[in-house]
Amino acid sequence: MLMEDSRALAVRYDLLIREEMAGTARHDREMAMNAKKQLQQCSDPVEKLRLQCLSRGSAGIKGLGRVFRIMDDDNNRSLDFKEFAKGLNDYGVLMEKEDVEACFKCFDKDASGTIDFDEFLMALRPPMSNARKEIIAQAFRKLDKTGDGVITIEDLRGVYNVQHHPKYQNGEWTEEQVFRIFLDNFDSPNDKDGIVTKVEFLNYYSGVSASIDNDAYFILMMKSSWRL
Repeated sequence: MLMEDSRALAVRYDLLIREEMAGTARHDREMAMNAKKQLQQCSDPVEKLRLQCLSRGSAGIKGLGRVFRIMDDDNNRSLDFKEFAKGLNDYGVLMEKEDVEACFKCFDKDASGTIDFDEFLMALRPPMSNARKEIIAQAFRKLDKTGDGVITIEDLRGVYNVQHHPKYQNGEWTEEQVFRIFLDNFDSPNDKDGIVTKVEFLNYYSGVSASIDNDAYFILMMKSSWRL
């Protein structure tokens, strides 16, 4: 009986992972296409930057954050204009110099000559209702089995038995690879560390959220994906 329960749980989480990846890939494609279309008619500098990030998929904004963090040699978590412009250029953002300057001024609210890049990334994130933020937080709490504020392979070991995963069974993937493929779904394509923080999880789903107009549909999608 216990073996049957374990097998049923493994199958359920295998389906969850496949559904989540398939659903995310579909939403990513839709969002990327919509962002590219909107970008053609956009004139607001901040919205131009947001749309260029979203055109890269759900991890686009987080990927920009990674670039800025790599540049933050003194760990003061702030950027001056030169660093800001270089970060955008390194990430492949195409913007006129005057738009980059206008963006920086918009985020440098106290005119100090620097911006806090955590606050910048939060402001760049597409707006979400409190209802959407709460359902995303619920999903994160469900996955964060250890309660340490990050989702890691150890958390997944507590909810998913890889022995019944087809690619584990045929020897194509190791246990570690099954878990990493799942976590990589939420990570930046250029810097995958196998750790998903609450902010990264929220940033990721803010990208998915941008492609869904209706709150009720987004919440239903999250509940269905994560069995909330």
